[in-house]
Amino acid sequence: MSQSISPTVEVACYHCGADCEETVIVHDNKPFCCEGCKLVYELLQENELCSYYDFTKNPGVSPDKNYYKGKYAYLDLPEVHQRIIQFTDGRQTHINWYLPQMHCSSCVYLLENLHRLQEGVISAVVNFPEKRVRIIVDEEKIKLSQLAELLTYIGYEPYISLQDVESDQSPKTNRTRLYKIGISGFAFGNVMMMSFPDYFGLGDTQTDQKLQSLFSVFSVVLALPVFFYAASDFFVSAWKAIRKHYLNIDAPIALAILVTFVRSLYEIGTQTGVGYLDSMTGIVFFMLLGRYFQDKTYSVISFDRDYKSYFPVAVTLLGKEQEAITNHQSQVTNHQILITDLQAGDHILIRNKELIPADARLVSERAMIDYSFVSGESEPVEKTRNEIIYAGGRQVGGAIELEVTKRVSQSYLTQLWNKDSFTQNNQKQDRDLVAQINRYFTWTVLGLGLAGLVFWMWAGDLPRGINAITTILIVACPCALLLSDTFTNGNILGMFGKHKFYLKNAKVIESLSEIDTVVFDKTGTLTLPDAGQIQFIGTPLTRIQQRIVRTMCEQSSHPLSRLISKSLAAVPKETALKGFQEVEGKGIMANLGENCLIKLGSAAFVGLAEAPATASNAHSKVYFSFGEQQVGYFEIHSYYRDNLPDTLQALKHKNYQTYLLSGDKPTDVALLGHLFGDATHLHFNQKPEDKLTFIEQLQQKGRKVLMVGDGLNDAGALVQSNVGIAVSDNINNFSPACDGILEGSHLSFLPQYVRLAKAGRSIVVQSFIISVVYNIIGLSFALTGTLAPVIAAILMPASSISIVLYTTIASRIATARAL
Repeated sequence: MSQSISPTVEVACYHCGADCEETVIVHDNKPFCCEGCKLVYELLQENELCSYYDFTKNPGVSPDKNYYKGKYAYLDLPEVHQRIIQFTDGRQTHINWYLPQMHCSSCVYLLENLHRLQEGVISAVVNFPEKRVRIIVDEEKIKLSQLAELLTYIGYEPYISLQDVESDQSPKTNRTRLYKIGISGFAFGNVMMMSFPDYFGLGDTQTDQKLQSLFSVFSVVLALPVFFYAASDFFVSAWKAIRKHYLNIDAPIALAILVTFVRSLYEIGTQTGVGYLDSMTGIVFFMLLGRYFQDKTYSVISFDRDYKSYFPVAVTLLGKEQEAITNHQSQVTNHQILITDLQAGDHILIRNKELIPADARLVSERAMIDYSFVSGESEPVEKTRNEIIYAGGRQVGGAIELEVTKRVSQSYLTQLWNKDSFTQNNQKQDRDLVAQINRYFTWTVLGLGLAGLVFWMWAGDLPRGINAITTILIVACPCALLLSDTFTNGNILGMFGKHKFYLKNAKVIESLSEIDTVVFDKTGTLTLPDAGQIQFIGTPLTRIQQRIVRTMCEQSSHPLSRLISKSLAAVPKETALKGFQEVEGKGIMANLGENCLIKLGSAAFVGLAEAPATASNAHSKVYFSFGEQQVGYFEIHSYYRDNLPDTLQALKHKNYQTYLLSGDKPTDVALLGHLFGDATHLHFNQKPEDKLTFIEQLQQKGRKVLMVGDGLNDAGALVQSNVGIAVSDNINNFSPACDGILEGSHLSFLPQYVRLAKAGRSIVVQSFIISVVYNIIGLSFALTGTLAPVIAAILMPASSISIVLYTTIASRIATARAL
């Protein structure tokens, strides 16, 4: 048995932990905030899965309030079905969906027990870091649309976008590199083991020499796949660079591998030595391992997105009224259609919080459109019948009808995305530290090698000259430089990830260490999305007036009304109100009894000739009148992220210039002017092109700019800046064209992240100095042409291992100091 009661005190839902605002649904002596949470509990209880609640207190997620029946019918369309699945044999179908609501071990437990909730589910395996679940279903028992409905029903609505349908799904894991690491690692270990007799001066007897020859043959066999397969990436990369008339870091490494391998084959073939195959296989193994370690730290985040990743797959197409001749009754046929199939003239239905996929004319009486995704303006814009609504807006309120005027590919959002300013490649990292060092290092080594060859040729000892140049190329290989870079940056990338900061690649760390100017967007970056501070100014509201305000606000579709209603969530509703009437763009009114008219809205709507002179124009205001009395107004302040003052103060303390670029109208100017230190650093009403131009002007003055923003309106500025960071409260939903993603709750760590990036650059330089010491020792012997192969073989792995240890320890110490 279950019953609904009105709460007198705040009660938390047993399933999701949310406050039961209006009514509490009691079932099995447990409170629930809605029917959805109660039904999920019943499902778990029926299948004896209530141990789910033992893992975490209130582990559940509330079902989506905007869900409607038939929302996922498009998944059963043949053209969508074939794109969305990964495999099917006619009986079992495999899908891999992204579930952004997944947040704890309890979620994993529930999702991996889907087969106990629905017979058609065969199995489910969760990839928690990527928030994905791989599900195998029997489509004779459950359709994909029904599976999506089940997941939504239990609070885990799958996120499926147009990009998922139109893009080829490729695995993120580079298995080829793993194979190469395994082969080179196996060869390196075994070749080193078979080289121990040379390391320790053994092999004097004839038997030992025969065994040594056998080991040499085995070493060549092991080295062949390393040279021709595992090391192929270095040769390909070096050749591409040489064709473009420059030497990258892979060029000297490829040369060292080639020289080492050829000389080893010569010495083993002529029985004049044992070669350097352990050094060659070690070079390849450590280089591949370092790069894999570096790539792995950000492989779970996809940065390659376009506007399609934000668009829905399908939309509801409204059919024309068809009059039945026999009974003279009209009926409307509605069905879902892929948005790529939309044509001009089609009528579509857009529900609350759905994205508008194409430019369209409003057929309904009115709509409230949130353009913050495109323009940065946080306050929704009111539209009336026959006005044009551009793609990228989001409907706020009830469902509306639109008539498509342009196809998706011709819409404003698509054109904005494809502008040169949003797609240009400004080659941010073409002058990184390793490339600069390598430019001088490589030519120096080649010069020394040629000098040694020429000197010994002139002295009449050509064999010693050949020995000099080959040993120089082996000993002075820039492996330590590349290792120091990859392992330092790999460790720092990992540390950033643990603190909710995800970078696109390791080169961003160096760019981040060089910045001297930080530019912030406002909406969604410095402010929290869908949140605000509500302050009532005037005669304090009585209890009944609070109840009236909450009830009236809930009858309005205006976003400010919803914020006010949210601030009064603990107040019960007033059931005595009658005759609600909302005047578009002005406010809402209602009657309490027969003679008490209550209004909530603009100053003019409630009867004020003009706004009070003492009121600031920096904030939105909603006025309230009770009968003939003007009670006061609600002032809505933007709700800024925690520790914002400390963040800006820390940046200014380190002599960084800070600026604000906002698409909003001027708000909180006094507060923000104090935080940024200078009101001239605040720029409002900025269009996307304005932001891009502002970044360019700073760079023309020699500034290294870090842009921190979100939304498509920041895409051009993010690309143009030296480092572009997208702030998001969900790391898998973010604006592309960025170099990194910063979880919103960790914005205050931005100064520490920059400090750690600077420390990483110092570690690379320090480790390179260590490698130079090794090179000087080796070169002092190599130039004389007397460096024994054993010494060269020991120096290479010793320098590589010491560099790995040093960079790992140093980067962890730097992280502890910075964070």
